[in-house]
Amino acid sequence: MKIASESTPDYQPLYRQIKFLITESLVSGEWRPGESIPSEVQLAQRYRVSQGTVRKAVSELAEQKLLVRHQGKGTFVASHSEERTKFPFLHIRPDDGNVEPLSASLLDLWRIKLDVDSAAELRRTEGASGWLIRRLILPAGLPAVYEEIRLPGSSFEGISESVIEEHDCMLYSMYESAFDVRILYVEEKIKAGAAKGEVASQLNVPPGTALLVIDRVAYTYGDLPVELRRSYCNTASHHYRNRIV
Repeated sequence: MKIASESTPDYQPLYRQIKFLITESLVSGEWRPGESIPSEVQLAQRYRVSQGTVRKAVSELAEQKLLVRHQGKGTFVASHSEERTKFPFLHIRPDDGNVEPLSASLLDLWRIKLDVDSAAELRRTEGASGWLIRRLILPAGLPAVYEEIRLPGSSFEGISESVIEEHDCMLYSMYESAFDVRILYVEEKIKAGAAKGEVASQLNVPPGTALLVIDRVAYTYGDLPVELRRSYCNTASHHYRNRIV
């Protein structure tokens, strides 16, 4: 292990250097989602630093939701398969406040070539191989969100409709368990739109109905974008809700 000294140009506080080394192990798959990582004492011995330094590094990774601490059990690599909700970044909520059972339904899966805009968002070359997934999100069994999801082909070789359906169309847990792609955070842009063609048909609304359109880019380790998604949301009885802290 190489630790930068204060005299080197790339110097960072020691706990940040340990955080970087732990993250490297997560990226390499040394500790997989859902698995426990070594104890703070073991990590301190491994990196030849104090336990306090390791604790500070682990705490920051836990704040960023890369790690999860379980009292009395240890620290684990965060996993979407353990999320209480299978839609961890979905902010559409019913207007009446009732808790609704959520499900997703696959419409189809297509092999595509990434167009110039999709390739730019995913940091791929225009015309590179990709995938297009179309699905519906159905609160209480009724279609409320129509989605088009574009993926880089190189990261998801072997994907198929049967693989998606085996995971109940829960994409982030599927990315993680079937393709070793862990979604860490997303960025969204939101604006108003109108239902047209296939979107109106799938959401069972008249053409021209006002919709909420959400464009999302999802990122994995190293701030690498691995999913581009557009969601068309019927807000007749739902709203977008977010918590800012």
